[in-house]
Amino acid sequence: MKRVLVVIVGLALLLCISGVYAAKTQRLSVATGGTGGVYYPMGGGMAAVLSKYLPYAEVTAEVTAASVDNMYLILKKGTDLAFTMADTAWDASNALGKQFRQKVPLRTIAVLYPNNMHVVTIEGKGIEKVADLKGKRVSTGAPGSGTEVVAVRVLEAAGLNPDKDVKRDKLSVAESVGALKDGKIDAFLWVGGIPTAGVLDLAATPGVKMKLIPHDDLLSKMKEKYGPIYVRGVIPAKTYPGQTKDVPIVAVWNILVCNESLPENIAYDVTKVLFEHQNEIVAVHRDASYMTLQAQTSGASPIPFHPGALKYFKEREKGAKK
Repeated sequence: MKRVLVVIVGLALLLCISGVYAAKTQRLSVATGGTGGVYYPMGGGMAAVLSKYLPYAEVTAEVTAASVDNMYLILKKGTDLAFTMADTAWDASNALGKQFRQKVPLRTIAVLYPNNMHVVTIEGKGIEKVADLKGKRVSTGAPGSGTEVVAVRVLEAAGLNPDKDVKRDKLSVAESVGALKDGKIDAFLWVGGIPTAGVLDLAATPGVKMKLIPHDDLLSKMKEKYGPIYVRGVIPAKTYPGQTKDVPIVAVWNILVCNESLPENIAYDVTKVLFEHQNEIVAVHRDASYMTLQAQTSGASPIPFHPGALKYFKEREKGAKK
């Protein structure tokens, strides 16, 4: 009798486990960025929320080199969803620049949060403005990152040739922080949310006085060349330890994108879950609070929205009018 009972219980457990796994018929991935930035923790929060509330999907967040790398993953269908900066997405969708030889068929799922350009150095380097980076050893971001794209454009707007006027390293934000601490570089450029974990770490390092370089004066030249993608931003005082003043900067919005071939029902469900459980993502990283319904109509994304995402936004709009 006991043996029969054990068999019955075992079969019941097996059926329960099989049912759970059978329910998760869809595997989705979110391409994010490096572990020292905002993309990865926010993407991890999104993946957890999507896995929790999409009954048919298991979602994972993948570490990548960020925006440019993510566009190639979308092109090759190596990921389902991807974080990117709006300017990189624009270049990818139109096959612009050296990075993109063919158009990437992108669609926007959501406008996320503003990406803030940090020009970071430490006291004693003689750097007060971007033009002072001439002759210095500077990290312009990991190869294949959106940071690298904007960093090059910021340097050019300051009248510098990124390949001739600076000694250029291509490091991730975490690597850049370590290199600046060790005296291997004089400064680095990084585009990310605020606060960025790696920059926080640098600012909190004993014996190191971090300095953020204002550069909003370069915005007009960048807008003149690249259009309205770039906007004026600010890193508020006290964002980082020892930062006593607001730092005016150049900013560009981050967006969550997919391949245009993503089924409409999945795009709809993903959008619905992200917005209806936004508070759980904000608990992971506060920059998720920028992901408002108003931001979706702000024009911050140059890429058309996926029909599934638009369906959800229209439903919310109708509901608000009732």
